[in-house]
Amino acid sequence: MARSGGGASKRRPEQVAEVVRQVLADALARGEVRDPRVSGMVTLTQVRVSPDITHAQIAISVRGEEGSGERALEGLRSAAGFLRGRVAKALLTRITPELHFSLDEGAAHAARINQVLAELKLPEEAS
Repeated sequence: MARSGGGASKRRPEQVAEVVRQVLADALARGEVRDPRVSGMVTLTQVRVSPDITHAQIAISVRGEEGSGERALEGLRSAAGFLRGRVAKALLTRITPELHFSLDEGAAHAARINQVLAELKLPEEAS
């Protein structure tokens, strides 16, 4: 027996995630978040929306000095209400997901691996 709408319900969180990503990226690129902790070095790496569309988990990476990621997170969390309002205008749906920000540990891990590899090459080149 065929189920109707099964594909659409799976696709909807993905569609909402894409709108959230676009709105947040645009707001960051235009400098609409005026918090100085949120510098131009913030990159959205992943947006996941819960199946019921009530929560959006946004992973970010931040280039800069040590601790800049935590400061950027504080700034984004402070601006979450403003950003959620921007998302609500773009979605035009009854439900707007709450925005939850976290650091993308994968990006930091990859950068650390690249650093270690670069350090390993140095002795080789010297000989």
